[in-house]
Amino acid sequence: MRKNLYIILVGVTGILLVCIFLFSKKAPEKNIPSFKDRKGTIALSGEWLNSKKAMEGLLAAIEANPNDYKSMLSLSQAYIQEGRETGDHGYYDKAALELLDKIITEQPNNFDAMCCKATVLLSQHHFAEGLELAQKTLPLNPNSAFIYGILCDANLELGNYDNAVKMCDKMISVRPDIRSYSRVSYLREIYGDTPGAIGAIKMAVAAGYPGLEQTEWTRCILAHLYENVGSLDSAEVQYKIALQERPNYAFAIAGLGRIEKAKGNYKEAIAYYEKAKGLITEYSFSDELTDLYRLNGETEKANETAKEVINMLGPNANVEGESGHGHYADKELAYAYLKINDVDNALKHALVEYERRPQNIDVAETLAWVEYKKGEFAEANKHITTALKTNSQNPTLMCRAGLIKIKAGETEKGKAFIKKALSADPFIETELKKEITPYL
Repeated sequence: MRKNLYIILVGVTGILLVCIFLFSKKAPEKNIPSFKDRKGTIALSGEWLNSKKAMEGLLAAIEANPNDYKSMLSLSQAYIQEGRETGDHGYYDKAALELLDKIITEQPNNFDAMCCKATVLLSQHHFAEGLELAQKTLPLNPNSAFIYGILCDANLELGNYDNAVKMCDKMISVRPDIRSYSRVSYLREIYGDTPGAIGAIKMAVAAGYPGLEQTEWTRCILAHLYENVGSLDSAEVQYKIALQERPNYAFAIAGLGRIEKAKGNYKEAIAYYEKAKGLITEYSFSDELTDLYRLNGETEKANETAKEVINMLGPNANVEGESGHGHYADKELAYAYLKINDVDNALKHALVEYERRPQNIDVAETLAWVEYKKGEFAEANKHITTALKTNSQNPTLMCRAGLIKIKAGETEKGKAFIKKALSADPFIETELKKEITPYL
């Protein structure tokens, strides 16, 4: 009996050892982040079906070979684009970063992976970190237009405008295309050359393939530049072309809403923005709806939407996400708090963003405008001077500068800014126009 028991015990032990040996082998990684199925109208396009099939194939390849870093890179790039097209940057930026970090851990000098990671960091508004990574990446391939585009964007967002121009020049000398022409356009715009900006963005649109997301996004930038010079008809044409080439493109729909708002057709504008909001995740659509509901006398809806914007932006502002990289949104939150008359919280977030990038003209404008609303006119005047340093002719900036200058005692200079703004764009924002009317 004891002998049989001994034999049984030996057998069981042997089976256990075999099991331990088999299951101790490294199993394929199961924690590769998957994509989300789209919902609603944007799930019906043939483009999505192709993208979905491609992502499924890449996921299968990685599951079969966890060291397939080429497929991992392609999947991260697909996720970056999916974030753009759905607006779900919170999910897809994190998913892309997880993949890219796996690649870079094993291949520290993988140029494409490092470029993609820097791109995600910029998308999350971690501009200093993105710049640092891009500078580290540059020596690996100094003949790549991709890296110069990232360096241009990072320097621009940090307010290093001279360096941004240099990087843009390098980029376009290596590869003149939709991406480099777009950057030329934006730099011309912030330096006050609006006609030159329009010319460059037209070249960008012409260089793109009609219907692709990046082409129609670029066409919407052209349309918005037309808005800034009061050419609403030209802007409307571009938005309609974008919708013809890429049906249900949310940013083009929102653009048509902005034109109706400028014309005072608030009901029609609301319909456009509500449609755009139903297509993708994008806080700015809700932000615009806050203003439109108020203008249309729908105060309760306006208040609800204003709080919705803060909830959309708030959880990841000035805090690190699970991956260590939350999306910084303090500039946007500053304006959102102003819309509910919470000037103290607006100032708090404006100062946080200003501490990160004090030389950026948009950040300086944000802080100046919050200080103006708080009645701190001397401080507002100091920061609006920074915002004006590139000679930007943006009508909203000039109106705000005018109001701040007047309150700071520079009345004639302030009135000159307001006059210049209205001559450039007579369709200035309704609420802003109310504020400047006494000084016309």
